[in-house]
Amino acid sequence: MHIAIAGNIGSGKTTLTGLLSKHYKWDAHYEDVDENPYLNDFYNDMQRWSFNLQIYFLNSRFSQILNIHKSGKTVIQDRTIYEDAHIFAPNLHAMGLLSSRDFDNYFDLFTLMSSLIQPPDLLIYLRAEVPTLVSQIQKRGRDYENSIRLDYLKRLNERYEAWISKYDLGKLLIIEVDNLNFSERNQDLSSIINKIDAEIHGLF
Repeated sequence: MHIAIAGNIGSGKTTLTGLLSKHYKWDAHYEDVDENPYLNDFYNDMQRWSFNLQIYFLNSRFSQILNIHKSGKTVIQDRTIYEDAHIFAPNLHAMGLLSSRDFDNYFDLFTLMSSLIQPPDLLIYLRAEVPTLVSQIQKRGRDYENSIRLDYLKRLNERYEAWISKYDLGKLLIIEVDNLNFSERNQDLSSIINKIDAEIHGLF
């Protein structure tokens, strides 16, 4: 079984992936942030590095999905291949940071890759308002995220909502995280686990 967590920067994907992996004894597959050779450069010069970054993520996530299905285990994945293609790349294109030529090339590659993989059995979307995202981003204190602007997060949120409203590849569970603190409050984590249990029982 393949469960994936989607959500904007700072919505709590990595934290929840770890907590659910521990609770259910699922294998966790995390986003390749620390090993990513383009991320620092991208935040310093988005126009120069946006295409390289998107191709890196596309390749990384495609490989991850192939490994997930090869493993035969139940896996929980931090962020999906679809978010890059439907949210981050189009947003960079709209901002003029990714040329139409590069975007079209990227999207053709994504379309080919996505035709060769199975979507997650369950997609968990973490919905958060911008102030929540900012608070979480500041709390974890990654240097390269200091330059992320509010309007950038807002535009990403709008694209997430548009994508989620049309998502029909499999089961979808939406978690409103603004008033939750699942990393520190057990009752908040338990309420999410109960919702996931209800969805999972419908998968068998």
